[in-house]
Amino acid sequence: MKNGTTNILIVGVGGQGVLLASEILSEVAKSSDLDTKKSEVHGMSQRGGVVTSHVRFGEKIFSPLIPNGEADVVLAFELVEGLRWSNQCKSEGITIVNNQKIVPTIVSTGKFSYPDSPADKIKKKNPGARIIDAFKLAKELGNSRLVNTIMLGVLSQFLDLEEERWIEVIQRMAPKGTGELNKKAFLEGRKFKN
Repeated sequence: MKNGTTNILIVGVGGQGVLLASEILSEVAKSSDLDTKKSEVHGMSQRGGVVTSHVRFGEKIFSPLIPNGEADVVLAFELVEGLRWSNQCKSEGITIVNNQKIVPTIVSTGKFSYPDSPADKIKKKNPGARIIDAFKLAKELGNSRLVNTIMLGVLSQFLDLEEERWIEVIQRMAPKGTGELNKKAFLEGRKFKN
């Protein structure tokens, strides 16, 4: 992912910070003098619905949408969303998934069920998948809303974007009063090895 166009698909459910994460990633790429395009699908984001964001950057980007199966990275903030979108990752790409289950309301109706062992299914599709318990780590850091910043820290290990740029953008764009905590969360994510 050091040459040409880089395609990052970020997925999750409403309230997990998918949109802020894509904004931060886009700003880091732009501040690195890369042409950057972004597209989002909010779904029912206010009610825990699916949220996706395509982020593309490189020398020259013509479309914000990642072609099917061409994501260099699928960054998933929820297990089943990671499973649902894992087929969008290139064969040589990377799937990074938060090991958190957010069971949708429709499952309680009995019409649908939450899949068994989604992490195992993701690893079967993408043997190099990285599964991280970002939600647990966020709670240990004192704020469960840090999942997105932790996941960006993990992602940053695979991108040729300077750590200092990430930190500057995160501190600038984090919700008021949380800049230092988000910096700490990002750096914790950068330590993740799988």
